[in-house]
Amino acid sequence: MNDSLPDYHLPDRDVTVLSPPGGTAVPPREAAERAMADPHGPPLAELVSPDETVAIVVTDVTRATPDDVLLDVLLAELADAGVPRKHVSVVLGLGLHRPMTDEEIADALGEHADLAENHDADAAIEVGTAETPDGDAVPVELNPTVADADRVLSTGMVEPHQYAGFSGGAKTVVIGAGGESLIRYTHGPDLLSREGVRLGRIEDNPFRELLDEAGDVAGLDFCLNVTHGPQGILGASAGHHRAVVADLAETAKESLSVAVEGEYDAVIAGVPEAKAANLYQATRAATYVVLGDRNPLRPGGRVVVPAAMPEGAGEGKGEQRFYDRLDGASDPESLYDEMRTGYEPGAQRAFVVARVLRDHDVFVTGSEHPAIVEDCLMHSRESVEEAIEPGSDVLVVPNALDTLLVRPE
Repeated sequence: MNDSLPDYHLPDRDVTVLSPPGGTAVPPREAAERAMADPHGPPLAELVSPDETVAIVVTDVTRATPDDVLLDVLLAELADAGVPRKHVSVVLGLGLHRPMTDEEIADALGEHADLAENHDADAAIEVGTAETPDGDAVPVELNPTVADADRVLSTGMVEPHQYAGFSGGAKTVVIGAGGESLIRYTHGPDLLSREGVRLGRIEDNPFRELLDEAGDVAGLDFCLNVTHGPQGILGASAGHHRAVVADLAETAKESLSVAVEGEYDAVIAGVPEAKAANLYQATRAATYVVLGDRNPLRPGGRVVVPAAMPEGAGEGKGEQRFYDRLDGASDPESLYDEMRTGYEPGAQRAFVVARVLRDHDVFVTGSEHPAIVEDCLMHSRESVEEAIEPGSDVLVVPNALDTLLVRPE
């Protein structure tokens, strides 16, 4: 079995296991150093001066980015350019997620953990505005350490994302180290309901385009991103944020896209351990399956998500807003209609989950907090076997977040 799924036994069901091509894994440091030697745009050494301050925004615990390696490579390049370590700050791009613990920071950043600070969205300051698809202005706010720095760099993971098409690039900075204004607009019902805002798509995607413009306003000078598949890191890219995302998105699509034939009664959708920590993150498996290019479920089919959920619904502000919306709802249809008029940042996950639940049941198995699952209009079962009826046609997607389900050509 894939690491994302527990062992299960379904002898009286017709089971199809669907895995993406996967690509060939490369050592992260080797990929990062190669990317830094051939960046999109000027090399980092040409962008910085020894007397300048540098802020590096890195990803948080919800993404499996090798930030220790990427940060080490960036710091080595800065040192070669004459920038002293004392001029460098590292900001953990939390968005509205909970702060990382000292232990998590040490695990993520290794010997560079001493440079890091948790981002606080409430403390973000406005640095400019970006233009919405309707021509309005939305504030771009940044962590004060980032806003005050002479140069802004970032790491990132370019992986399938429900709204941005693929994550990474400017998103690490303007969402991860940003304030609620941009998060509220980009994750609100007006933008999320627009044509082109879709998993796996960056071209003509208004969500991605707004993030990119906000990245320019924020002064993102250089980023070093990677992409990954089931086998590990597939490649790295460095330089200008738009080109980096476009580059790695193509690599990811080639490795993660799988054509789906037929329809199924149930999909077992696995998530990696970092996403199985709470319900907010684990529900990505269901929304990625149902709201992607190709929904493999027949009408009335169900999604089964194995997730231990040691953190319950989640401990950050966004996660709590997600829980409050679902917990306070009587049914998915009325919640979806209510939320179309607006909601607080973080609650957008409740909005897309409600969209899924209008058509499909979601079962979470093996949870340490079954009552929370039930509170949120979903179903809790102890095992995968209990969640799937005998005689069902079952599709297994070992890691739903690393798989793009597409239509047959």
